[in-house]
Amino acid sequence: MTLTQAAPTRVVRPGLSSAGLVTVLLGAALPIIDFFIVNVALPTINADLHASTATLELVVAAYGISYALLLVVGGRLGDAYGRRRLFFIGLMAFTVTSLLCGIAPSVDMLVLARALQGAASALMLPQVLSIIQASTSGESRSKALGLYGAMGGISTVVGQLVGGLLVSANLWGTGWRPIFLVNVPIGLVGLWLARQTLPESRSENPHGVDRLGTVLLGVSILSLLVPLMEGRALGWPVWSIVLLAVFPLAVWGFVVVERRIERSGAMPLLPPSVMRMPSMRRGLMVGVPFFAGFGAFMFVVAVTLQEGLHFGPLKSGLALTPMAVGFFTMSLVSSRFVTRFGQRVVVAGAAFQLIGLLVLVGTVAMAWPLVTVLDLAPGMLLAGIGQGLAMTTLFRVVLSRVPTEIAGVGSGVMTTTQQTSLALGVATLGSLFASLIGSVGVRDAFMTVIGLQAVLTVGVMWFARRLPDPRG
Repeated sequence: MTLTQAAPTRVVRPGLSSAGLVTVLLGAALPIIDFFIVNVALPTINADLHASTATLELVVAAYGISYALLLVVGGRLGDAYGRRRLFFIGLMAFTVTSLLCGIAPSVDMLVLARALQGAASALMLPQVLSIIQASTSGESRSKALGLYGAMGGISTVVGQLVGGLLVSANLWGTGWRPIFLVNVPIGLVGLWLARQTLPESRSENPHGVDRLGTVLLGVSILSLLVPLMEGRALGWPVWSIVLLAVFPLAVWGFVVVERRIERSGAMPLLPPSVMRMPSMRRGLMVGVPFFAGFGAFMFVVAVTLQEGLHFGPLKSGLALTPMAVGFFTMSLVSSRFVTRFGQRVVVAGAAFQLIGLLVLVGTVAMAWPLVTVLDLAPGMLLAGIGQGLAMTTLFRVVLSRVPTEIAGVGSGVMTTTQQTSLALGVATLGSLFASLIGSVGVRDAFMTVIGLQAVLTVGVMWFARRLPDPRG
C-alpha cells in the first residue's frame, strides 16, 4: 500500500494502451501482494528455517528498508534513462530476487534476498505513476489513477488469501516457498507485456542521483534498525552498541550534506526546504506514528494468530481478510469524503482504527484461547476501514500544499518516510512483542503492543487536526 513519486514531464505523451495500463498495474500489485503474503507465512518460515523472532522481523523489515532507501533514486533513474527501461529492469530484478527468496537455503540468505527484492521494487514502482502521468491525460488519466488507487486495496486482499492458500497447500512439500516462486511466471509474463505495450518517456530536465545522501541515509537507517531488531536477542553485543552510537553521527552527516547540496542549487535526496514546509512537517508528525503502528500491527498479528491461537496459514489469511476488505472499500470512496470533509477524514480514519484496536484487545482478553475468525472480524474490519481512510487520504492532504513543480519530490519524501516507518514499527514494537512473549505469554504481549499502538493512534488523531485542508 504505497504511493510513489511521479516526476513532472513536458515531453510529448505517447499513448498508454489498455494492455500497457494492465502491465504497470501488475507491476504495482506484485510488491504489495508480496508484503502481505510474507506476513501470513512468517510462522511457517520460522518452523522450516528455525529463525528467531528477531530474524523474522528482519525478513519483513529488510524489504522495507531497501525499498525506502532507493525509492527516490529509482524515480530519478527513470526520469533520466527512461521509465519503460527502468520498469523493465526493476521487474526483471524483482522476478530474479523472488526466485532467490523461494530457494533460500537459510534464513540469513532469505533476509538478503528480501533486501534485494525491496531494491528491485524501488526501481520498478516509481515508474508506474510516472508512466501513467507521461502517457495519459484528461479522463484517461483519471481512470488510470483511480485503478491504481484501487489496486492497493485489491492487492491487500489477494495477498492475504493467496498467501494462506499457497502455504496451506504445501505444494510438493515446499511449504512457504511458493509465495515467492509464484512471482516468477507472473514476472516473466509481465516482462513480455512490458516490452510489447509500454511507451518510453523520460524527463527533459532530470535530477541527478544524490549518491552521498543515499549512502548516509542508508547508514542512518541500518545503524538504528538492525541493533533494535537483533541486539536484544543476541544479548546486546559490542557491534550493536557501536551501531547505535553511529546513528546520531550518520543523521547529522546526512542533514549537513542535504543542506549543502540544496544550497548549491542541486536536488538532494530529501530536500530540507520540502521537509520544512508546514504541510509536510505536520504530515510527517502524523505519518511516522501511523505507519510505524501499522508495520508493527501486521507483524504482531501474524505471529499471534499462528503461534498463539494456532491458526493455520489459510485461517490466518481469512482472519485478516475483513481488514483488507475494509481498507479496499475505503480506498475507493475516500476521495469523495475528502471533497466534503477535507483533512477531517484522516482524523475519522484514525478514530475508526482506534476503535478497531480496542475491540481486538477486548476480544482477545475475553475469548482467549478460543478466539475464532468471526470473533476477530469486527475489530479487523473497523481497523481496516480506519487504515483505508487515513492512509489513502494522508498523502493527498499533505501533497495538496506542495507546489506542482516539486510534487514528485514531495511524494518521494512521504513514501520514503512511510516505508522507513513501517520498518521502524517492526523494529520497536515488534521487538517489544518478541521480548514479552517469553515472560507474559502471547496473549498479554499482543494486548500490550496493540494497546501501545492505540496510544499512538490517539496521537495521530491529535496531530491530524492540524493538517492543511486540501480543499483550499
